[in-house]
Amino acid sequence: MAEAPDNQENIDVALKRLESAIDRLEGRLDGLFERLDGHRGHQKEAEALRKDRARLAGDLDAAKAREKELQRLADEASEALGAAISEVREALGKV
Repeated sequence: MAEAPDNQENIDVALKRLESAIDRLEGRLDGLFERLDGHRGHQKEAEALRKDRARLAGDLDAAKAREKELQRLADEASEALGAAISEVREALGKV
């Protein structure tokens, strides 16, 4: 019967070691979950940046198209103005 207390002591020591190991494991898991949450936050930010980039690319394309249209209209206006100046000069020369 002398072995029974030793066995109980061994069980108590093993139980304490197991509890300590579980505590360390829980601590590491908590750290991993925090890192995972941080990673998910970075993924959301990256997705938002991709959406912004796509929107900005669309805005840039629209602005370039508008620029081309404005340039075409400016060229037409310049030609019309040049023609009007020529007509005025011609009229002034004939007067």
